[in-house]
Amino acid sequence: MKKYLLRRKAQLEKRLKQLKELLEKGSETRSMEEVQAEVDELTADLDAVNEALAELDETDDNNGNGAGEGEEDDENEDDEEQDEGEGEKRSILTQEQRAGLTNVINQSLSSRVQVKTNEMKTRNAFCRYLVGQISESEARAMGVQTHGGNVLVPESLAKEIIAYAQEENLLRKYGKVVQTKGTQGFPILIKKAKANRVKTERALNQPIPETDIEFDEYYLNPTETDALVLVTKKLLAMSEMNVERIVVDELKKAYVREEAEFFFNSADNPGALIRKAVAFTPTATDIYDKFVQLKNSLPTSMLKNARWMINRAALTAIETIKTADGFPLLRPDIGLEGGFGYRLLGFPVDVTDFVDAGTPNIQRLYFGDFSTFYIQDVIGTMEVTKLIEKYADTNHVGFKIWHLNDGQLVYGPFEPSVFKLELNA
Repeated sequence: MKKYLLRRKAQLEKRLKQLKELLEKGSETRSMEEVQAEVDELTADLDAVNEALAELDETDDNNGNGAGEGEEDDENEDDEEQDEGEGEKRSILTQEQRAGLTNVINQSLSSRVQVKTNEMKTRNAFCRYLVGQISESEARAMGVQTHGGNVLVPESLAKEIIAYAQEENLLRKYGKVVQTKGTQGFPILIKKAKANRVKTERALNQPIPETDIEFDEYYLNPTETDALVLVTKKLLAMSEMNVERIVVDELKKAYVREEAEFFFNSADNPGALIRKAVAFTPTATDIYDKFVQLKNSLPTSMLKNARWMINRAALTAIETIKTADGFPLLRPDIGLEGGFGYRLLGFPVDVTDFVDAGTPNIQRLYFGDFSTFYIQDVIGTMEVTKLIEKYADTNHVGFKIWHLNDGQLVYGPFEPSVFKLELNA
């Protein structure tokens, strides 16, 4: 299998190099669309082959010895085709078009397999260094960045942690994530202006009147999110277990808990969901009518992406409620492929314990458009600190994960995007 993939890779790369030479010489006589279509097809095939090769265990270097076998005839045929096309005909492509296609080919010929292999080596070295299996100098030699006892989480692993956080933290799942290189706050401008309409053409002495604009300006403020995991030295010494995987998994869980609590319930976060969502006070006494009033209080422009986010106490209270025609108010969402869920008054329902805010007995519901929750992640700031001496008297080793980010619910003064209802508050 590997021998075939290597042979196929060599054929694709050779054809791309031939196209590159034709473009550089100005001898390609086909149209821009035809050349672009072939380059796209060759690039897609080469990417697929490279991904397949990256997944194979490269344990036997001799597997690739036959990569060039059986290609001599193809090479001669390609050379003949190239000679036939290199007559007096000149390229109909402009210099800019040829340069653009050449850049695409150069990118396709770069070794993506080597890049992925290096990422895996750095990731493994990071995990092994954390659990004390290799020294700091060995970790540095494999691409791990360390400074002052802190270890910068490799980019591939940082993306994995954030992806796990997206699965568990619903605000990260439905909100808008903005990645920045610096720690400066990300500005969000919310405004609503009044337009003007005139029935006749404006005269010279009839200028457009000034429009009143009301707006709120928000700046996200990236702050520290950190979490601590303790692991016994006995566990670190057990070589028959994949200790590195256990430590990384626990770090992911601890980070998600801390981040989600900051987004949902933190008193230090002015844009936390529990603080920024508009408290809804229904006038109805029937619980069904309360839900209807809440749903219809949301601005029409927000209803398109609206959904419910509730805790288990609210789920328990709603599951027994029936509509006037005897059907359950909370209905299964059969539109979820490969999963399960609910719909309440026609809108999707998500259940999460982070809505509890430390009071699981309160039946709390949020309803609105959660895409107005903005999250700023500062690229390259996720670090792990290994704490040995601090917990030495209990035979533990501490791992502290640290990251700079911020998350706030943002909406304009005219269109509140999320409402909060507490049924038994």
